Amino acid sequence: MKLALIRRGYSPSGGAERYLLRFAEALREAGHEAMLYGSREWPAYVWKGEMVRAEGNSPRDFADRIAKARPREHCDLVYSLERVWECDAYRAGDGVHKVWLERRRAFEAPWKGWIRGMQGKHREILELERALFDPGAKRVIIANSRMAAGEIARNFRVAEERLRVIYNGLPGSAFEGAPAEAVRSGKEAPRVLFAGSGWERKGLRFAIEAINRTERATLLVAGAGKRRGLPASRRTRYLGEVKEMRGLMEQADVFVLPTLYDPFSNASLEAMAAGLPVITTEANGFAEVMRPGEDGEVLKGPADVEGMARAIEKWCAIDTPAKRAARRMEAARYTIERNVRETLAALSL
Repeated sequence: MKLALIRRGYSPSGGAERYLLRFAEALREAGHEAMLYGSREWPAYVWKGEMVRAEGNSPRDFADRIAKARPREHCDLVYSLERVWECDAYRAGDGVHKVWLERRRAFEAPWKGWIRGMQGKHREILELERALFDPGAKRVIIANSRMAAGEIARNFRVAEERLRVIYNGLPGSAFEGAPAEAVRSGKEAPRVLFAGSGWERKGLRFAIEAINRTERATLLVAGAGKRRGLPASRRTRYLGEVKEMRGLMEQADVFVLPTLYDPFSNASLEAMAAGLPVITTEANGFAEVMRPGEDGEVLKGPADVEGMARAIEKWCAIDTPAKRAARRMEAARYTIERNVRETLAALSL
């Protein structure tokens, strides 16, 4: 079976891109073929196999070019990880754009939301979502959390039988070796890791504010973004794009992601696989798989900076090697092989 996989942009720190590459590799190991339809941002060395570059300067332009490329004529099934006009199955890894815009408005000046509403990009994404989530369509929709599935069902009246919840997964290499060491000597400042692109959505400014309120913790920021508008902090280090995240996680004490909206954070699962306690928010679908009191802490929202600072101090103090080993075992339930099996079953392959 040959599948067309669609994803527009590429970033080395992008969770959707890392998931797609893992999925494609596991798909090949299961005896299937994968063909990528992406934009110019995808480096040739990253993708192993056939690739069709469908350039586009906007979300709708890209969707139009995908339609003209007619992936169904070259593949048995079209599985899109991007908002497009037509596909056999859609993985809603980006969640619901309408919901993200609503949550974003709660943390910014009203005029910003008004200006954004006038921008063509967001109108195009909302239009594509309405087409994808059309209640009358028959395509399978795969959500990566119950949170995201509920948002799709509520906002677009998608029938339950069309919706599947399939959590993200990691390759076996993520669980090899020993877990990251817990608790540094009292002379060393705790290291708190934040990772990902899209710093506004992932709540970096709140993480910095929380670090500034801790006694002496250092925040390590992996990924690229704009620093303008972020709080000043002498204890925040910007590392840029990091290719080898596992090594960085082994140096950290806690992983923090005070996200405003994240259907299921891949980085959070990677941190848990390294044994790290995760501090995140209820707006992260990953929180559904966390064990209360064992895997970290779930905050009501990103603006609870005091609660975040307390959680950082607490988990740096109480974590143990045994807790880290238990976290790794829990994370090992979420493999990419499991994800592929469940996805192929949902696609009836």
